[in-house]
Amino acid sequence: MTTTETLIDVWRRLLADPRKTWVLFEHGTCVVLPDPTGDPTADAVEVLSRFGPVAAGSVAGDFGVIAPDAAEGWVVTGHHPDVLTYVFPDEVPDPEPTELAIGLYGRTKRGLDGAALHAVHVEDGRD
Repeated sequence: MTTTETLIDVWRRLLADPRKTWVLFEHGTCVVLPDPTGDPTADAVEVLSRFGPVAAGSVAGDFGVIAPDAAEGWVVTGHHPDVLTYVFPDEVPDPEPTELAIGLYGRTKRGLDGAALHAVHVEDGRD
């Protein structure tokens, strides 16, 4: 079962630089803020409200899949370079999932986060 604590641990390993500021949303989407201007949560919500919703057949439906060394699952990218969604291996039911299946699942999670905009954790690298 995926928990917020598990997601936090994964993103800490993936974004190993402690100076990075990032915000985690409830379905596993992480918004990295290279230059936060104020409240990281407000900044991340603004980015995700624009770049989280999915529109198939447009750039908002595009995705890429990365298999990182620091975690067993996948990072699904989208049309904003700082909006990333993590997919655990057990979330995709196929024992040998294709990149398409992983990407569609991650895109769905990003869409859920883009609709709900419920931040569950903030790492503020400016501290």
